[in-house]
Amino acid sequence: MSRLGHAESFRDLVVYKNARKFAKSIFELTKSFPKEEMYSLTDQVRRSSRSIGAQIAEAWAKRRYKKHFISKLTDADGEQQETQHWIETAEDCRYLSPEQTQKLNSALSEIGRMINSMINKADIFCDKRFSVTDD
Repeated sequence: MSRLGHAESFRDLVVYKNARKFAKSIFELTKSFPKEEMYSLTDQVRRSSRSIGAQIAEAWAKRRYKKHFISKLTDADGEQQETQHWIETAEDCRYLSPEQTQKLNSALSEIGRMINSMINKADIFCDKRFSVTDD
């Protein structure tokens, strides 16, 4: 972080840190899923949870173009919602308890709120000094 408190990298963003922490918790949790789910549900939930942070990192790289920045953040939000779906599917299969599902989806919803806040405040993140007009 800079002296002024501004992020110098996507790694400085709290939402990115939360997304990585969440993806790690999904990885650990899915180790207990049945072996027959390895190439289906386990892969899907791991992939979508990991993609949240990746999309945030890509959005950071595209800050030069506000529309691209927003588009990548929208993709990140889509990934967090897809992850909620897979978590609920895991609960339906009785791999997760309702309490685990609620806790995980609550964390994802918070990540979603942070992503949407970034979308709504895109001008703050998109440095106008280097920006290419794309409106």
